[in-house]
Amino acid sequence: MTGAIKRQRPRALRVILALVAGVMFAGFFALGTWQVFRLQWKLALIERVDQRVHGAPVPAPLRAQWPALSPEADDYRRVQLSGVLLDGSTTQVLASLERGIGYWVVTPLCTADGIVMINRGFIEAGLGGWKPQPAPPAAAADACAAAAGPTVTFNGLLRLSEKAGRLRANEPARNYWYTRDVQAIAAARGLGNAPVAPYFVDADAQSALAAGPVAGVQPTGGLTVISFVNNHLVYAITWYALALMVAAAVVWVIRDARKQKS
Repeated sequence: MTGAIKRQRPRALRVILALVAGVMFAGFFALGTWQVFRLQWKLALIERVDQRVHGAPVPAPLRAQWPALSPEADDYRRVQLSGVLLDGSTTQVLASLERGIGYWVVTPLCTADGIVMINRGFIEAGLGGWKPQPAPPAAAADACAAAAGPTVTFNGLLRLSEKAGRLRANEPARNYWYTRDVQAIAAARGLGNAPVAPYFVDADAQSALAAGPVAGVQPTGGLTVISFVNNHLVYAITWYALALMVAAAVVWVIRDARKQKS
């Protein structure tokens, strides 16, 4: 009787271990396969963005289209739009590029559909005495109603509004900005009741130059950083390797058990 119990225990243990190994193998294999699909999706996204970046400009989305905009379908689309700049409501957003630390110069543009934030380009920190300017008092009415100035046209890349930073939150009260959150910037700059597009436009070099300097300093346009993290192939290989290790361990255990029996 004792011998039968001893034989049953190892057999039950082997069954449990086999089930655990099967679950682990299936899980690792599924994760690897999911990363393969993610890799295909990322490569297709990069290809679409490349086509948008080098495509001909199209009219910027109208107000009726704003709710339907999405990163997958619209980010980095080359667009064209015209309007009147509100230079007095320009905001500087901290930027770190290969050329150094500085600011993105973001100015509201009054269009027929409302306000679109224009990133007019990059200015190095300390250049020409440039420094963040205080926000104007809140407007009581539509800021575009009293907008005066020449009509300017911008070509550039559409970018959906950025969210607040995870490590460094925007500080509107101090006028410290780390992300281009268009709604928050519009509220801080006192733009009143004017509708604000949920995107901004990175002006190209020619458009930024044609729009002229801000506070005596000329921003450099056309410096959009286009970068996609693509580690899906490495992740897929890792998960598949773990699945193979589990399978190899099971094979080794089975062979060792057969050797002990013989």
